[in-house]
Amino acid sequence: MSGSATYADWIAVDWGTTHLRAWAIGADGSIRAEAVSSKGMGALARDGFEPALLDLVEDWLGGGKTPVLACGMVGAKQGWEEAPYVPIPAKPAELVPMRATAPRDPRLSLAIVPGLKQANPPDVMRGEETQIAGFLAREPGFDGILCLPGTHTKWVHLSAGEVVSFQTCMTGEMFDLLARQSVLRHSVAGEALDPETFAGAVSDTLSRPERLAQRLFTIRADATLNGTGATVSRARLSGALIGAELAATRPYWLGQQVVVAGAPALADLYARALATQGASARALDAAPLTLAGLARIRATQKEASLA
Repeated sequence: MSGSATYADWIAVDWGTTHLRAWAIGADGSIRAEAVSSKGMGALARDGFEPALLDLVEDWLGGGKTPVLACGMVGAKQGWEEAPYVPIPAKPAELVPMRATAPRDPRLSLAIVPGLKQANPPDVMRGEETQIAGFLAREPGFDGILCLPGTHTKWVHLSAGEVVSFQTCMTGEMFDLLARQSVLRHSVAGEALDPETFAGAVSDTLSRPERLAQRLFTIRADATLNGTGATVSRARLSGALIGAELAATRPYWLGQQVVVAGAPALADLYARALATQGASARALDAAPLTLAGLARIRATQKEASLA
């Protein structure tokens, strides 16, 4: 932890399944300290959340109550306390954080940002709504599609600061499972992939998405029979899965203004995949968006309390 002698005006928390990140925010809005832990929701029982948070932030707490605004899986059923989903259409910047029941430590005042839900087709997001709030804080006039690639990629239609609709694809999780646990694990080891092979796999799968399952096994067969290297095989796997995703989400990107916000390498990969179909997408590093979203949601609530 850095800045351990610093007291926070408030604390921002991003609490996912596998990670916990916290920021000490000063009265002027500056980041005064930052800390990270591997104690995500998936590693904690219900009574383990408060100790895990205190391990990171206790040195930032003053004598009175310090507001803590958290987003992510901390608000899931399996989290610290469930923050019910809010139906769309909804403005992420205007979401009302749920005031959690009093933590045992009297110095903490915890509020949790709720996720969003869509009735038809059924879909949910938790954590991404805060990234969207951060994106819109930076680009308030944006009207188009925001793609948030990751384990569960979100395609989000934004208009007038509002989430109009969204669609989730499990592409990242499928890639991880196939690359680590399936017969393909012997063929796709490593991180590098061949860009031309990737582009071809995207286009091939987009043209015939019903052949996905068959195309996947040819990756293994080609490596076995012809000694095809991992960079080509990994590109075929990634391109096939992202191509299938683009086939499913065509109404979200065809003829639309698209921004892809994610880890830089992954955002660039999605932008390249879209480019194979003549769709232009702007790639953006998503790292700052969660904190920007938490700050915007907190500011909105403070403005509402003063109105």
